[in-house]
Amino acid sequence: MAWFRRAQGASPIPPSEPEDAPEALTRRLRDLVVFVNARSGAMPAEAVVAARRVTDVARELLDDAAKDPTSDVHLIIAVGGIVDDYLPTTLNSYLALDPAIVDTPRPAGGTPSEHLVEQLDGLWLAGLDVLAAAQSRDVDRLVTQGNFLRTKFSGSDLDL
Repeated sequence: MAWFRRAQGASPIPPSEPEDAPEALTRRLRDLVVFVNARSGAMPAEAVVAARRVTDVARELLDDAAKDPTSDVHLIIAVGGIVDDYLPTTLNSYLALDPAIVDTPRPAGGTPSEHLVEQLDGLWLAGLDVLAAAQSRDVDRLVTQGNFLRTKFSGSDLDL
């Protein structure tokens, strides 16, 4: 039937918004904030604060991208990585642990809870670097920081 309506002059269904559009990333970021808040009881308070700092810097990056339609693609890629991969992967890796071991020191040193906070702090600092590069429109620095994020927060580096 849809082909018949199109033939009669009805406009086709408009294309959906790209997944990497700042508006789409903002919606996924809001979902991530809800995720962090909903699981706050299963994480150390310090980790919840650190995770929210990461979401705050991601929001600032998205606000910056929304203001400038010519935003660098590397900025969008970095924010997408934080929102869709690095932060959720870090949190989910921690939340998948048996709660009885999260405060038990590991042979390599530190507890899983301490490692979580350390990783979240690192992600926040990296996000701040991306923000500084984006605000100064330093493309080379933005690309370098994006590469750092991918290397640092890929699944292999999560040592919980």
